[in-house]
Amino acid sequence: MANSLRGEVLNLYKNLLYLGREYPKGADYFRSRLKAAFLKNKDVKDPEKIKQLIARGEFVIKELEALYFLRKYRALKQRYYSDDDK
Repeated sequence: MANSLRGEVLNLYKNLLYLGREYPKGADYFRSRLKAAFLKNKDVKDPEKIKQLIARGEFVIKELEALYFLRKYRALKQRYYSDDDK
């Protein structure tokens, strides 16, 4: 059971690391925070607790994606819509 969860955890780490490249405070900041968060929970052995932590990580992925889409939307809105419409 632990080996299948290990693969999920590694996949989660890779996905977060990939998404962290565009983080507003910088990739190095995100990478250090990500590493600290994973190292803090490295000794967790309970499969249910690991599944909870994976679910939390997937929530963080969704939040990061929403942050990036919102940033892109704001940039497009500033570029194509003027403030004269007010």
